[in-house]
Amino acid sequence: QLQLVESGGGSVQPGGSLRLSCVVSEFTLGDHAIGWFRQAPGSEPEAARKGVSCIKNFETQTHYANSVEGRFTIPRDVAKNTVYLQMNDLRPEDTGVYYCAATRWALCFIRVNHWGKGTLVTVSS
Repeated sequence: QLQLVESGGGSVQPGGSLRLSCVVSEFTLGDHAIGWFRQAPGSEPEAARKGVSCIKNFETQTHYANSVEGRFTIPRDVAKNTVYLQMNDLRPEDTGVYYCAATRWALCFIRVNHWGKGTLVTVSS
């Protein structure tokens, strides 16, 4: 079964940067995609997770939520089966648990097939 393992969370001041990593256990072809989602502190349930960014099948097609456009990027390293979330100019509202997810490109922020366990990002002065 596909596994997704996130790392790289932590605490940072507003305006700072963090890079999250998601190691994907297997590479798939076609319309598959890897996405990053954020769940704000205290929000329930899993449906409260909001899409942040998606990348199609380790390719160059990407998609971003309006709230992070221009501040976040989603680079990937095919050789390492790893997708990153580079977060710059972080704001307090970016705080939350970030989940890596396997999805379909056409359903990027809509439907998730597999979730990682998440990594916490806290932006605070």
